[in-house]
Amino acid sequence: MADLDMADTAKEQYLAAFARIEKEAPARGRSWTHGLRRDALARFAAIGFPTLQQEEWRKTSVLPILKVPFRPEPAFTANGFTPEAIGRYTFEPWECTHLVFINGHYAEKLSRLRPLPEGVVIEPLSVALLERRDEIEPHLGRHAGIDRHPFAALNTAFMQDGVFVRIPGGVAIEEPIHLLFITASPGGPVVSYPRNLILAGRGSRAALVESYVGPRHDLYFTDAVTEIVAGENAAIDHYKLQRESERAFHVARVQADLGRYARLASWNISLGGALVRNDTHALLGADGGEVRLDGLYITGGAQHVDNHTLIDHASPHCTSHELYKGVLDDRSRGVFDGTIIVRPDAQKSDAHQTNKNLLVSEEALVDTTPRLQILADDVKCTHAATIGQIDEDAMFYLRTRAINEETARNLLIQAFVSEVLHGMRIEPLRAGLECLLFTRLRRGHGAGVEP
Repeated sequence: MADLDMADTAKEQYLAAFARIEKEAPARGRSWTHGLRRDALARFAAIGFPTLQQEEWRKTSVLPILKVPFRPEPAFTANGFTPEAIGRYTFEPWECTHLVFINGHYAEKLSRLRPLPEGVVIEPLSVALLERRDEIEPHLGRHAGIDRHPFAALNTAFMQDGVFVRIPGGVAIEEPIHLLFITASPGGPVVSYPRNLILAGRGSRAALVESYVGPRHDLYFTDAVTEIVAGENAAIDHYKLQRESERAFHVARVQADLGRYARLASWNISLGGALVRNDTHALLGADGGEVRLDGLYITGGAQHVDNHTLIDHASPHCTSHELYKGVLDDRSRGVFDGTIIVRPDAQKSDAHQTNKNLLVSEEALVDTTPRLQILADDVKCTHAATIGQIDEDAMFYLRTRAINEETARNLLIQAFVSEVLHGMRIEPLRAGLECLLFTRLRRGHGAGVEP
């Protein structure tokens, strides 16, 4: 009962915050997004925060988030960040377009926009909402549904900034697009609502990286939503890297809708945060689509990381491959809940799902639930899940080669995660993550946030 009371109290606080924003910023009420925001808030008011009694949330309590009176940053402040200061949050050398956001607001002077092919639009969502309504309105909030996801509803109601990307048909962007979301809370706990919309035209190609970072000890909450719409034969690589504060809360939704013969490759890396929930959904809504979801979560201390994935085969002749790996240390907990749906008309589907977990502490726990819902009869579908510890035979072999126990352990962990990292097609990002992992293992931080 106390938990329900706390959830209700927190809900009322967010509803009151929205009312204050409307009163203090009447211009928002005249914006074309106002109806979208109000509808989202009404949905949030109806469903409230999730509880352990709900199937999709029964292994992850959001009460730690509800106990903190988070507030949005009303306007941009640099919070002491300079181009030199943000360098430690990126992997250099990395030639690409960088868009930097501080506490949910675009930081123009800290960003770096490189020349782009003709017709490509990459700009802050706050600007695009004012200037590109005709392009944005058919898509914003239309793909990442809010009916069963209260945090997506909150993001839609309170969305501050993020990026809008439009890639015309037939255009290839050779350099990655890097979105760097930095949150710092020197004046008290803050919440930010990053919102990204990616529209990839027919036959286009691009790579997008979302990085979520912050000072190690700061307390804050990130509620992020990304919508990706890939047209016919488009190819999108999407990387989401979360290495936030050891006290931070992070809830994110990624929704990708794929057209005919479109391809999506996604990597979701979770290294930081006290409580993390990632929802990654892909809709194969036309013939011949292909999606690959790879994920890695490395936890320590009392961290809790929950990955929920959904791949919806709604059309025939589509392919999906999913590989998520977890390394759990200390008293941390991991959750993997992956669902593949094959609709009745989705004949000739080819779907494979694997979740592997390595427990390097006797106190670490992981819950894994791979699911297949197959409603067609001419398909190839598999799923598998494993939970294990360090291989004693492999450890013995390395020790006989004069390798000490700690080094041998770290080598085996690196070998375990390499399958996910080696598939990354952005070399500086892959090499940077490998170096970060190596450094942390060497310092005794085999899991958890960056020291």
